[in-house]
Amino acid sequence: MSFSNEVKNELARIEGQKSCCDKGELYGLLKMSGAIVLSGRNIGIHFSTENAALARRMLQLLKTNFKLQTEVVITRSRRLKKNNRYQVRVLPSPEVSMALETLQLLTNIAEGKAKLLSSSCCRRAFLRGAFMAGGSVSRPAGDYHLEMVTGNYEFAELIRSIIHSFSMPVKMTDRKGEYIVYLKEGNAITSFLSVIGAHHALMEFENVRIIKEMRNNVNRIVNCETANLNKTVQAAVHQIESIKYIGEVLGISKLPATLRETAEMRLAYPEASLTELADMATGKIGKSGINHRLKKLEQIAKDLGMTD
Repeated sequence: MSFSNEVKNELARIEGQKSCCDKGELYGLLKMSGAIVLSGRNIGIHFSTENAALARRMLQLLKTNFKLQTEVVITRSRRLKKNNRYQVRVLPSPEVSMALETLQLLTNIAEGKAKLLSSSCCRRAFLRGAFMAGGSVSRPAGDYHLEMVTGNYEFAELIRSIIHSFSMPVKMTDRKGEYIVYLKEGNAITSFLSVIGAHHALMEFENVRIIKEMRNNVNRIVNCETANLNKTVQAAVHQIESIKYIGEVLGISKLPATLRETAEMRLAYPEASLTELADMATGKIGKSGINHRLKKLEQIAKDLGMTD
């Protein structure tokens, strides 16, 4: 099962919300994926989904809030996966028109927002409905991405503005005649899951994200240490080559005492760090002092004719 379906199944089991929130959620569900059908003078509603839990949710919300005749038609998808498709149908009747007016589905979006989404709890329920009907979220093990897709620009802008009202960095784009409202940051996606009430999915997302970020941090540290080690080894190899060249051309015994000591230590301990060489040296000298001596030896080799 995809992570998106796990989230939607959790959301479809939420209970105990207020009637006004039921209507906000229905507004999001039907505005995103519902269709109005005409039969004579009466109006009906069709809502289609491949998620059985969401179909049950739609039936529950309709029956709890309105006296409507409903039926569910199950068909087998012709696509490769051949999933069942559940069509929730509200049979045409005068009561349907009253329900649609209550849900502000026969008015413009601005009026619907003003009448149904004035409180924070209803806006949360609206986002929950819109996500269940037309949203998806990637598993946190991969790239962070959550989106909702609709063919209605005004509705996409409504979703974007409501997400933005909860202080999330939401963006919107268009693709092939559809409008995509999306979040790309891990923190923003966890905030969204919290807002719509997907708390179990939120915990799973956070757990995977923590492990992922820890692994990335370890990889960064290892890569950094590996790069530093390679740099140190290359420097030591060049130092040894310079000292050997001095020995062949000039003779190490001709060097000043301090440089001669450092040269002999580097030849004797090719893998030693600067700190370790400083600890072995006579007299009081630190890591920077040893580094200065080795640089001096490299310069002497270069002055004697050594090429890189």
